[in-house]
This record gives sequence, structure tokens and C-alpha cells, in this order.
Amino acid sequence: MDKFTRLTAPAAPLNLANVDTDKIIPARFLKTIKRSGLGKSLFADMRYNADGSENPAFVLNQPKYRQAQILVAGDNFGCGSSREHAPWALLDFGIRCVIAPSFADIFHGNCFKNGILPIVLPADVCEQLMDDAAQGTNARLTIDLEKQVVVRPDGEEIHFEVDAFRKHCLLNGLDDIGLTLEHAAAIDAYEAKTPSWKPAINGV
Repeated sequence: MDKFTRLTAPAAPLNLANVDTDKIIPARFLKTIKRSGLGKSLFADMRYNADGSENPAFVLNQPKYRQAQILVAGDNFGCGSSREHAPWALLDFGIRCVIAPSFADIFHGNCFKNGILPIVLPADVCEQLMDDAAQGTNARLTIDLEKQVVVRPDGEEIHFEVDAFRKHCLLNGLDDIGLTLEHAAAIDAYEAKTPSWKPAINGV
């Protein structure tokens, strides 16, 4: 998993509440267990017309937001089913941070496990950041995870809270496998001792 330390990038405003995981990645795209390739189907039902052409009104189809790495969204983002494909699709598109007044619990946890930073800020602050994002690529936001601040284009710093353990994992690029491998020496030592006391079963 890639480390998340400091990110300066364009932010896309998605001023919608209750964006569920089926909106983020519709169920028909869940046939794969691969994490790559899902970005093209991100927000598919809003992003594309019935004939497969792009909907020019959708925010991520607009030239100034095609390279967005930050998404500023409405309340209860990521509600609905627990599909982990939702953060996979966001990450594959290039989104590394989502800012919203609240998140669905399972989606919130899945973001951290996949290298995406979900930031909870008050609704009025999110509205201010959407106004910043509406200015396009010239108005970039900076996310400093170490300092736990969002820096607006005018330099104002907005503090956010994040669980200390999850912060550690993101800063060091540690997913569940990475966390386990941090104890590789202890695991190897345990495995080396196992044959000396483990009872034989069927001669093994």
C-alpha cells in the first residue's frame, strides 16, 4: 500500500448526500477481485450516458477535475453495501482523500485499509471546501496527515481528527498484510520452535 503523508492536488466537489456504494461502483462491475481497472467504472451511472458516452455535466468528466485526487462530498458518503470495490474504484481513478461531514462505518474503515484518507469535517466547512474546489485546478487543497490539517488555497489550515493507529498505518503504507509482516521475525521464531513441542498427528 502506498504511503499517505502530504498531498497537494485538485479537489472535485460532489455536492450530494447519501452517495451509496452502488453509486460509487455499480453492482454489475463487481465480478472481479482485482483492484485495478475499476477506475473507469467509478460513478458509472452518473458519469456515462445510456449509450456509453460521457455525461459532460458530471464533475469528474470536466477537464479541470479529470486529475482530481481529492473528493469533497456530502453527508453519509459510502452508505449501502459493504463492498470493498468502492474504495478500490476511487483509488484506481486516483482519489486518495475524501472529505465529507460523515461516512458509513464500513466504507470508512475500508478506505484506511486501501490507502485512502477519509476526513470528517463539519458540514459548513465542507461547503467552504466545495467552494474552493469549484474554482478548479488553480485552487488546490493540501492534506497534511502528519499535522492533521487541510490547507485551503488561501493558506487557512483546518484541523481534522484521525485515529492514531490508522494514521500510523497510512503514514507508513501498512495494510493488514504489512502490519503482519512487521512481526515477521517473531513469527519466524515461533514457527522455528513449533516442531519441538507440537504433538505429532498422523506421523507429521
